[in-house]
Amino acid sequence: MKPRTLFFDRACGLCEAAVRFLARADRHGTLVFQPLGGEEFIALIPPEVRAGLPDSLVLLPGDGRVLVRSAAVLEALDGIGGAWRRVARAAGWVPESLRDRVYDIVARNRGATKGCLVKR
Repeated sequence: MKPRTLFFDRACGLCEAAVRFLARADRHGTLVFQPLGGEEFIALIPPEVRAGLPDSLVLLPGDGRVLVRSAAVLEALDGIGGAWRRVARAAGWVPESLRDRVYDIVARNRGATKGCLVKR
């Protein structure tokens, strides 16, 4: 399986916790973690795409797609396999609009952090 690149906000406590969880759970090394706004982000995501991205985790699964919000989370979970693949596939039956609403609620209420901001 190709490595998948997950871009995240290093200033966001929830994002950092999600990355720590995913790194521990990813026994096959399918995920690579990079900061939003970093050199890799700028090199891999064209400016016109970056301009339209919401404040979110951003995942490049290696097939040309740019995934954000719940789609990024589910693709990352699917990629690490095991029981998490089953969770991701079951959650995939929930309409994306509803999944993204839940993602946005969690993102807005993540405590004292300033939030995950896509640096353009």
